[in-house]
Amino acid sequence: MQTDHSVLEARLRPAVGVPAADALLRLDNISKEFPGVKALADVSFDLRRGEVHAVCGENGAGKSTLMKIISGVYQPTSGTITYKGEERNFSSTRQSESAGIAIIHQELNLVPHLTVAENIYLAREPRRGFLVDRKKLRADAKRCLDRLGVDISPDVSVRGLSVAQCQMVEIAKALSLDAEVLIMDEPTSSLTEQETRLLFKVIRDLKASGVGVVYISHRLDEMAEIVDRVTVLRDGRFIATDDFAATTVDDIVSKMVGRSLEEKFPERTSTPSDDVIFSVDGLNRTGVFRDISFTLRRGEILGFAGLMGAGRTEVARAIFGADAIDAGTITLHGQTLSISSPRDAIDAGIAYLSEDRKAQGLAIKMPVDANMTLANMEALSDRFGLIDFKAQDKIANEYVDLLNIRTPSIRQQVRLLSGGNQQKIIIGKWLFRKSKVLFFDEPTRGIDVGAKLAIYKIMDELAANGIGVVLISSELPEIMGMTDRVAVFHHGRITGVLETAKTNQEEIMRYASGYSRTSGADAGARSKHG
Repeated sequence: MQTDHSVLEARLRPAVGVPAADALLRLDNISKEFPGVKALADVSFDLRRGEVHAVCGENGAGKSTLMKIISGVYQPTSGTITYKGEERNFSSTRQSESAGIAIIHQELNLVPHLTVAENIYLAREPRRGFLVDRKKLRADAKRCLDRLGVDISPDVSVRGLSVAQCQMVEIAKALSLDAEVLIMDEPTSSLTEQETRLLFKVIRDLKASGVGVVYISHRLDEMAEIVDRVTVLRDGRFIATDDFAATTVDDIVSKMVGRSLEEKFPERTSTPSDDVIFSVDGLNRTGVFRDISFTLRRGEILGFAGLMGAGRTEVARAIFGADAIDAGTITLHGQTLSISSPRDAIDAGIAYLSEDRKAQGLAIKMPVDANMTLANMEALSDRFGLIDFKAQDKIANEYVDLLNIRTPSIRQQVRLLSGGNQQKIIIGKWLFRKSKVLFFDEPTRGIDVGAKLAIYKIMDELAANGIGVVLISSELPEIMGMTDRVAVFHHGRITGVLETAKTNQEEIMRYASGYSRTSGADAGARSKHG
């Protein structure tokens, strides 16, 4: 595609920020150094009242560091912050919140044993004398939740909520601050399409009331609905600021990665055969899901699609032995399995990559080598339980090379790595275990476009090598781009199993919503026989 050189030059030229008097928030030449690492180098950025300003970049580009400086988590090594016309330097999050700046972190920051209301107003509870005013606390929390249009009781414990519901509680917490600047770091990463629409309505209302929103997301396609301007960072440096209407997603991606990235999904090398390697028949769990039946063929990637609460994750967890089932059979390579715990599933060759990788997939304070071998320690231990650390190093290095994991060392704590590299470590862990079927639950949540492509290629290679792959995703473009068939869930049932090449997003949504042109009997037959 030919591009006018004057337009391209204007886009690549560092944007001239609005005058300080007109900017709600302005950062000039911000740099941040950590021991041995320069995370940001002379980055400038401004936010106007009543606008949504997106910040884009690959993992490691400096987005989160910049937001943590704005919100007082970090202090800049150099540069200035001007907020409402006054030069400021926030030394803590409490100080920035008091000034009217709130941030919704990508990593959820809730206290599991407290209620939703207690989490929303944590350390800011309304009081009546020395006591917490429970009635007002509940009413205020419900107002925040109602504003989001979500059906979550303020009285329930956060421990029992799904990841998507926890994300909505985080957003409600930020709204409760009545902030003038709201930073959203991957706010839709675990939301369904319907929930995302509700969030966008809230964002439009905030814009109309003069709130400035900083929006960080790897879902570039959705930005067109709400974003006014976009700033791109790469390797800790400012690349460009554009009016969103004057640029394209392809332009943004090119600036993010420093090269053209035409393919969103890899060309599939795996070819499904008629050989069924894994099957589930009549799986039931009272009150959660019922009559779940599907097959997985050699060389195939099977998708699980559906709205939040449809039962996709619950079925995967039950197959993995994390939750009990009441009835049903699970068959792998012709052998009926008896699974009552994750250990049974792991021993049989079934792996589950949780949607919450940090809480359930990784020991985040442990190094890469320990995480890589955690699911198969017996392969590295003698009969007395002593670990062969030389063998562990060898295995860890092999999978780091195989999966192209970017880490300074296999001794690096995994919490310090990007989301994409963390996901690859989990994949390596299950490959070392010689798993035969892998359930990927939202595997690209919070991962940049380059890392997504790497994960997709790994999934394709696994399928090509005869390993069963099930992709659970709330992103329909991901389902359409990576699967051969898709099992659509609605209220704990599979309403249809569709051939991806012969369907579209609209038909999938009809099945996911419980409405389709196919009769209930036909849908049941399609779900049972796949």
